[in-house]
Amino acid sequence: MTTRMSEEQIYEEAKKRVEEKKGFFIHLTVYIVVNIMLVLIWAFAAGRGFPWFIFPLGGWGIGLLFHFLGVFVFGGKSDRVAIEKEAERIRKEQG
Repeated sequence: MTTRMSEEQIYEEAKKRVEEKKGFFIHLTVYIVVNIMLVLIWAFAAGRGFPWFIFPLGGWGIGLLFHFLGVFVFGGKSDRVAIEKEAERIRKEQG
């Protein structure tokens, strides 16, 4: 037995998802801008040398990947849905 969401619950869930997506795109924008600045600093530094910018670019990129996965891949199921499923299992065990 699944319970239908009220209009208010649907609105709140949609609002939460929009905020998560907005947060990811802000994170992506900051990542791009900061890493462009780091590459430019390296490019215009005397002698250039070792491309040290790959370390923050790669490390932060891993964090950005996990943020993406959390929002777009694994974020479809909210905690509320998981709690409802578990509660239903408990009801079936007791009934």
